Amino acid sequence: MTTLEDLMNAPAPASAWVLAQDCAETGLDPGAVCAEMARRIGEMRASIERGLKTDAKSITGMVGWNAKGLWDAPDVLGASLLKRVQAYAMAVNEENARMGRIVAAPTAGSAGTIPGALLGVADHLGLPDERLVDPLILAAGVGKAISKRMFISGAAGGCQAEIGSSAAMAAAAVTELLGGSPRACVHAASLALMNTIGLVCDPVGGYVEVPCVSRNAFFAVHAVSAAQLALAQLESFIPPDEVVMAMASVGRLMPAELRETAEGGLAQTPTGLAVTAHMEGRVEGELPGGMIELPVV
Repeated sequence: MTTLEDLMNAPAPASAWVLAQDCAETGLDPGAVCAEMARRIGEMRASIERGLKTDAKSITGMVGWNAKGLWDAPDVLGASLLKRVQAYAMAVNEENARMGRIVAAPTAGSAGTIPGALLGVADHLGLPDERLVDPLILAAGVGKAISKRMFISGAAGGCQAEIGSSAAMAAAAVTELLGGSPRACVHAASLALMNTIGLVCDPVGGYVEVPCVSRNAFFAVHAVSAAQLALAQLESFIPPDEVVMAMASVGRLMPAELRETAEGGLAQTPTGLAVTAHMEGRVEGELPGGMIELPVV
């Protein structure tokens, strides 16, 4: 089983080692793998572009206008990278919520984190999409190493296993894009993952919308922050594979109510319950935006 330590000690670039290992295991042609990754980058790009142009509501009406709203808003902080990364991530997840075409990376619920971070950084620096193929291969290798110890899904281990894994994958990818060593890439992944441990999966109504859309925006920035730390030679004090084991352990301890069942967390707030009841047709009355009017108590 390939571990993060194996990847950390691989010859540079880390993505080349991941590609060689995967092709040896599967028998796939390296050129075909690279072509497929290029195609997926194109799909990520297309979902971002669609998501930034529309404020059409999702099926439930809970989201749909966030990415465009941020993209069109003034950059009050003068932080164009921050705004771009957040908007890109939300654009992808809102496309998912509209039942549009996205790339699960590694899941639909966490699909915005990698394109938000990787494409956001590349566009900020004026780098072409061709430069993103190798980092995306590395991201896949990191995700594969994590998945050997824990299922990458909110239902299996809470959102830490889902958005945490995507943030780790994105952090490694951004680090390689910016010239980081295999060691730096793996420590970026570890730093991103260790700071998501304990995060629950609590989607309102069971739909991958609230808090999932904004959560991808936050954790795309989280991934870029981890890459910046690792490129400055900061490292995870806990060895990367031990971080994965810790996340897996916490996921197994997490009650079912906090693992994508909508039986805990935000899903069980008064508003969450009322919105769920409305979506299930158990109450009447709507406000603009598709949300129901809650009783005054």
